[in-house]
Amino acid sequence: MLVYFLGFLGGIALFMYGMQLMGDGLQKAAGAKLQKILEAMTGVLAMGILLGAVVTAVLQASGATTVMTVGLVNAGLLTLKQGFGIIMGANVGTTMTAQLIAFKLSNYITVLIFIGFLMQLLAKRARGKYLGQVILGFGILMLGMDMMGRAVMPLRAYPGFVDFIGHFSSNPLLGIFIGTVMTVLIQSSSATIGILIAMAGQGLIPLEGAIPVLLGDNIGTCITAVLASLRANLTARRVAVAHVMFNVIGSIIFVVFMHWFIKIVMLVSPSGDIARQIANAHSAFNIINTLLFMPFVDPFIKLIQRLVPGDADGISLRPVYLDKAMLHTPSIGLSLAVKEVVRMGNQAREDVRLGMEAIQSFDAEKVKYVLEHEPVVDSLEREITDYLTEMSTSQLDASLSIRHTGLLHAINDIERIGDHGETLAKKARRMFEDDVHFSAEAQEELAQLSEMVLRASGRALEALEKNDKVIAEDAVRLCREVKQYQKVIRKNHIVRLNEHVCEPVAGFVMLELLINMKRVSDHSKNIAQLVLGTF
Repeated sequence: MLVYFLGFLGGIALFMYGMQLMGDGLQKAAGAKLQKILEAMTGVLAMGILLGAVVTAVLQASGATTVMTVGLVNAGLLTLKQGFGIIMGANVGTTMTAQLIAFKLSNYITVLIFIGFLMQLLAKRARGKYLGQVILGFGILMLGMDMMGRAVMPLRAYPGFVDFIGHFSSNPLLGIFIGTVMTVLIQSSSATIGILIAMAGQGLIPLEGAIPVLLGDNIGTCITAVLASLRANLTARRVAVAHVMFNVIGSIIFVVFMHWFIKIVMLVSPSGDIARQIANAHSAFNIINTLLFMPFVDPFIKLIQRLVPGDADGISLRPVYLDKAMLHTPSIGLSLAVKEVVRMGNQAREDVRLGMEAIQSFDAEKVKYVLEHEPVVDSLEREITDYLTEMSTSQLDASLSIRHTGLLHAINDIERIGDHGETLAKKARRMFEDDVHFSAEAQEELAQLSEMVLRASGRALEALEKNDKVIAEDAVRLCREVKQYQKVIRKNHIVRLNEHVCEPVAGFVMLELLINMKRVSDHSKNIAQLVLGTF
């Protein structure tokens, strides 16, 4: 008995390893642009479902699509409705694995493994090697299926096990529970379906008993979204709850109408082919469930918002003011770009401010805020650059052209300011972990320097927004004052080090901070000089 059990475990291991090889190969061959495709999706629900299905079919793992979707929702790149649409599609796409498993390819397993290995070994192009990896992975997957089937064969002689499995037909809730637990433990819905097909192929479980387990499998696969959303924002958590509710409600509906559902599956499946029947049941459940939900998505989203109450606090990486419809009206388009650049600048300044405050008095929440919002600055730099680059194809008069060029330079300086904000936050965390402290005099000087840097950067952004040379000159003056005061602090700190008022480690950190603050001021000065035309 132990030999068969170990054979079963080995079969599961080979199955999952083969599936991982397939998924990795497909991702390397065609998956590099999948996240960009999801980001670029429209607000049309059907398009989101289609994309979710295609991406999951390519990745061979609904969990990967789910994690990606939760991440995009958490980043503000997708709305709750769009994220839910992709997840519905992912449920459909994941049935592709079961359909592949259902093909009777046992006699060709060794051939598939040999061809896949040969392609990986001899292919000169990367895509050929990736395709070989996919074929090799599929062969190993089928080998695992064959091992599982052989391992469970003796169970037909154990009446107790056969009776237990038989309860799934008369008590579908038990089957759903078993399917849910199996998928949660294995972390792969495809593996659960593979085990189900292997057992059914040995006559251990009829279609009536397999379907409840299959429904539980769909509920269990939601654990990936739940785990991915634990540390995410409110909207991302709502996506995870929507995923769970979608499969739970669908399972209840199909249990109620189990008799008719079995008839539909039998109608579209070959008689006597239990593997194909289970695969088709898996596909039919997810397709029909998606079609049932599509007309009711809006009220369903409202239900999820009531179940998970609160104000959505997502961090959006998207621009607020940019409007591509205005690209052919450069004067308006440029004014929108200015607003977006200033918004980007204010976010970078906020990161610097909180980073410095965390250094003076450590606050984990401030550090967390900076690290979460720094990607906003990076994303806006890309978006604004693309927008301005596209605008450059339009006819710009001399003044607009100068303004246009200045903005392209400004966003680069602002992005660097954001980077320094991130650096300051990380230094604050490191100081706290290493128990590094400054003297009272050093803290007072740093607070003064921080105030001067923020004032200078604020005036530079104000000058950029208003295109005001007087304000720009004031910003340049403030930046010069920062430079002079930074030199004073450096001298004072060296004196304190020599007098052993400050620790050597603190002295090193102080010198690094002074460099960071000076560079923030230098980038602010660059922005002001763009307005003055002296860059």
